Amino acid sequence: MKKEKLENTPIGKLVKVNENNIHVYAEGDGKNTIIFLSGHGTNCPSLDFKILWKQMVDNYRIVVVERSGYGWSDTSNTPKDIDTVLEETRQSLKLTGEKGPYILFPHSMSGLEAIYWAQKHPNEIKAIVGLDACVPKTYDILPKENKAKLFFTYIISRIGLSRYMPKSDLEQHFPILNSRILNDVEKKKYIQIFYKNSFSKDMLREIKYMKENSEKISKLEPPINIPMLFFISKEQDNSIKNWGGVIINYLSNITNSKNYFLDTGHYVHYNKSDIIAEKSKAFLKDSLL
Repeated sequence: MKKEKLENTPIGKLVKVNENNIHVYAEGDGKNTIIFLSGHGTNCPSLDFKILWKQMVDNYRIVVVERSGYGWSDTSNTPKDIDTVLEETRQSLKLTGEKGPYILFPHSMSGLEAIYWAQKHPNEIKAIVGLDACVPKTYDILPKENKAKLFFTYIISRIGLSRYMPKSDLEQHFPILNSRILNDVEKKKYIQIFYKNSFSKDMLREIKYMKENSEKISKLEPPINIPMLFFISKEQDNSIKNWGGVIINYLSNITNSKNYFLDTGHYVHYNKSDIIAEKSKAFLKDSLL
């Protein structure tokens, strides 16, 4: 890991937040800025989102903020309550010179951060485009994590046994490795970061705080004036009862909202990036007049 750290240089900027290096990747010169926020366990968000941000960068400035324990960011000992997570994101953007208001593209669990951001600082957010993103009531329907299994997987990853995973298994777990969107150098970086970050301490703490964060957001009024477009995975809806229903029910509170079901898995941007880019551009064009 020490050797890989020396050769695997960050593709974006590192800024110091709460005494830890946070990695922020940015590209493009569009008038509006999109902030990509990764879901739980996405080891390398900057590269993971490339299949989608590549289709948005001609029209928008795109920024990917990698939380502590993700991508090229340091692993930390900071708490994962929603206020700390949001302030680290906002401070990272400030230190890299990014200026809002922003369009947020959260995936999965980071939907909570996006909604809370819009609740606390509505003037900083223009719109939210959810990539099978969680809403406050999602926690109530999620299957509860097996703590013993999580700890065992953490130990396996920390002692390096994940390095013995066959290439075919890696490609099955991370379909983007089969995509032409990443070149060979980027694929190598992606795998090295998986070995470094897999089940990091930060990722484990995120699970611990999810109930508390969901309850805190639920107590606040929905940001009804922030336009929201949510893409919902049919596979996720089939495996978790009422997954789509909970999202649609939340969107019913929003003045300007749309949703689309996509026939794919939870990482909707892997296989449906073309549809997501097309519908997002159309929605944002109409909503940001």
